[in-house]
Amino acid sequence: MTKTKYCIFHVQGGFGKHIAATAVAKCIKNNYPSRQLIVVGVWTEIFQNLPYIDRVYQLGNTSYFYQTYVNNQDSLLFANEPYFTTDHIHKKLPLVQTWCKMYGLEYRGEMPEIKFNPLQKKISKDVWTGRANNKPVMLIHTNGGMYNEQRPYLWARDMPVALAQRLADHYSKDYHIYQVKKASSEALKGVEVIQDPMSNMELVSAVLNSDKRILIDSCLQHAAAALKLPSVVLWNGTSPKVFGWDMHTNIQAEKPANFKLPNSYLFDFDFTGVEAEYPYVDEDEEIFDFDKIVEAVG
Repeated sequence: MTKTKYCIFHVQGGFGKHIAATAVAKCIKNNYPSRQLIVVGVWTEIFQNLPYIDRVYQLGNTSYFYQTYVNNQDSLLFANEPYFTTDHIHKKLPLVQTWCKMYGLEYRGEMPEIKFNPLQKKISKDVWTGRANNKPVMLIHTNGGMYNEQRPYLWARDMPVALAQRLADHYSKDYHIYQVKKASSEALKGVEVIQDPMSNMELVSAVLNSDKRILIDSCLQHAAAALKLPSVVLWNGTSPKVFGWDMHTNIQAEKPANFKLPNSYLFDFDFTGVEAEYPYVDEDEEIFDFDKIVEAVG
């Protein structure tokens, strides 16, 4: 009897990183097709419908895992942190490519993937389009991070409030606009706000059922890539070269040439956007070109 062989892929970090990790999981499977792929992560819902993953375990809920997959088993472990590699820190490669290179995998253009079963698709369509009053749906993601994050605005990734409101005003006649934000963040006028905690698949289904999307460097831009839905993505302190996807229209804020980063170690801007390192000195400075965004949305 042939003994089962395994690949164990361990993922930590935020929800967006887990969506990106589905591409790494696919790459592992493509490099080791004869092995079962076992994923252990924090946000496990996103892996559950993917055909190339055999088992998914919630981190911290791994009963009998060692005896099943490790002890006296033929298993390969993929559990390193890509953020602390030279390629990532020097912004040489996109995250997924860095991740695969770190494991010595042959990267063949694998992209992230999210799959909804038919019942999930039907329910989500009824929920999101049913409230839209026969208008097309626009999704504006203004604030990322955890729903329980108390700081209302994390400048390194969040959309400037004045810009978001101007976009909402511009499109409100033609679209039913959903704003995705944290409970602590400012609500826009003339939109339907999404801020209450929901399952990951419910949140991502908002992307699935939208016609236009203006997003930020957060989980939904990864979800849009996984669902093959080109979007406009605004980038403040982080880099689309590292965290973005070429299928999107990525618009980078223009940072001043001379600014200091006294608290930065291996990375320039922290995801949370330390207020003391906000690089814009002019209170009325517009860091994004409104007309460029409108042109990109189409």
